[in-house]
Amino acid sequence: MKVAVVGSTGMVGQVMLKVLEERNFPVTELIPVASERSVGKKVKYKQEEFTIVSMKDAIAAKPDIAIFSAGGSTSLEFAPLFAEAGTTVIDNSSAWRMDPTKKLVVPEINANVLSKEDKIIANPNCSTIQLVMVLGPLNKKYDLKRVVVSTYQSVTGTGKAAVDQLNAEIKGDDSVAKVYPNQIFKNALPHCDVFADDDYTKEEIKLMKEPKKILGDDTFNLTATAVRVPVQGGHSESVNIEFENEFELDEVRKILSETPGVIVLDDVKNNIYPMPLYSEGKDEVFVGRIRRDLSQPRTLNLWIVADNLRKGAATNAVQIAEYLVANNLV
Repeated sequence: MKVAVVGSTGMVGQVMLKVLEERNFPVTELIPVASERSVGKKVKYKQEEFTIVSMKDAIAAKPDIAIFSAGGSTSLEFAPLFAEAGTTVIDNSSAWRMDPTKKLVVPEINANVLSKEDKIIANPNCSTIQLVMVLGPLNKKYDLKRVVVSTYQSVTGTGKAAVDQLNAEIKGDDSVAKVYPNQIFKNALPHCDVFADDDYTKEEIKLMKEPKKILGDDTFNLTATAVRVPVQGGHSESVNIEFENEFELDEVRKILSETPGVIVLDDVKNNIYPMPLYSEGKDEVFVGRIRRDLSQPRTLNLWIVADNLRKGAATNAVQIAEYLVANNLV
């Protein structure tokens, strides 16, 4: 299995290499790819050093799978060229997610939509992935009517420069370039990505659109507010879910605890609930604070946390690749 990792020097690219190694993905030849200025440099994988190659050389090598985490414009330009060469591309950017001709996949929820004909597969937004891991099984049982989600997102979702800004602000160092328009240390910014004309951010728009495509269901309503917080370990979400049908809390906990990739942490008497500090470095999605909304019927409140660099990006992409291999789709 010849595998290219495009964007291999970036924060997510580095985690992708780590996840491929940890999960023992059947890589027989690794092709690390990065921007022109990084060509010739080395990356480590399984205690070996591999030389970074150009996009052109990577396409010529005709890898079986190319996992992209290099930004939307790069994906739009180069993913089709890999696909033309016969490579199956799994893309972590927003470039292809809402393209009606491309599949948007969270393996535990909708991997069955994939076929050999899918040469460019979209990896969802990090906040979307952890959300649909919970919404998916509950929608099957109770039928979603309306979802209200508020996120508390790690600075790692913005990249290394954002982590550098936070760490510099903690030290009182003003010399580091600012990624955010305001201070993030000791603060919370209701501003993830750029604002659109309707005053929602792009992150909020992704959260409102992507779950419907993944679940194959546009009958429910969803609204979102995305907030950046001074955390490095993972994304958190406060979610309010109104169903068409009545539910029992014990049954909700049972359904979620039996969902592959979901762990229920819901013992408030012992202060056990999901936290980004606990989720860091883990592949599962954690859910807790499961309780009824006392203000209206058939409505549930819960709290979801996941490592945004792993399940929210790298791990989900590698799981898609694993599904393709296991089902002879590459």
